[in-house]
Amino acid sequence: MRILVSIVFATLMLAGCSVKKNKVELVLDSQAALGEGAIWNYKTGELIWVNITANVLNFYNPFLHFNKELLTGEMIGTVVPAESGKLIVALENGFYQLDPETGSKLFIADPEADKPNNRFNDGKCDPSGRFWAGTMDKDGKPGLGGLYRLDPDTSVHRMIDKVSISNGIVWSLDHQKMYYIDTPTRKVSSWNYNNETGSISNPTTAIEIPEEMGFPDGMTIDAEGNLWIALWNGAAVGCWNPETGELLRKIDVPAKNVTSCAFGDKDLGTLYITTAREGTSEEELKKFPHAGGLFKIRPGVKGLEASFFKGEF
Repeated sequence: MRILVSIVFATLMLAGCSVKKNKVELVLDSQAALGEGAIWNYKTGELIWVNITANVLNFYNPFLHFNKELLTGEMIGTVVPAESGKLIVALENGFYQLDPETGSKLFIADPEADKPNNRFNDGKCDPSGRFWAGTMDKDGKPGLGGLYRLDPDTSVHRMIDKVSISNGIVWSLDHQKMYYIDTPTRKVSSWNYNNETGSISNPTTAIEIPEEMGFPDGMTIDAEGNLWIALWNGAAVGCWNPETGELLRKIDVPAKNVTSCAFGDKDLGTLYITTAREGTSEEELKKFPHAGGLFKIRPGVKGLEASFFKGEF
């Protein structure tokens, strides 16, 4: 009997994100128009997330059950913590350093100053502390955006051209791959990644999202190397193995448009999920009254500490 129990336990541990545990809970009934950009700051114990079109940067402390809002003055696509204690944000009109205590901003660069109808969207830091963030046309016109890399020395590099809606981005556990989402493609692309130089090459398709599951949006990676992908128009978060392209698990979320996810809490065992009220009809809101809320679940697998930006300006 003991041998049988040990075998079952080992099987469950290996199954990772395929093990179903608990249900999604509503954390904040924030009714955000376009909640996005979730990232856990393990140094402060806060979930940082944004409400893009409301120009709001949020700091949620789960231990105090308190959410602080900070107005940014323009649309905010995403945010990452910096080693300095400041934040780096991708606003509508470029990269800025932001002081989380005072809200003061220091302009860094706007690589698309010649494209007034573009704005920044999602992004994260790579393992070496460079900030990657992409752009999109505000009206959703295809192929007008790009993916940029902001280095600690303030240099900005355009890494991918002809992007439509730049979204989720993560790096593999061995730092050999970069996984990236351009939402309308319904694909997660896998790029060879050089952690020393920040260069990328040889893109291939790692995951294809079935049409009936919606569109891939924000993304995070767990400690086993599987990708958790928020599904716009899919009312769910999916977990995929990027090596095989296999869907391992689907978590239903009570919001039509699910936008991003991040592992948090002290043990990095809680998956926080942002959603949007935007794009949800009045009829659909009867089914999803908490659309735009912040949700969470304990999925039975843990995440990784987020990489912080290594420069200061």
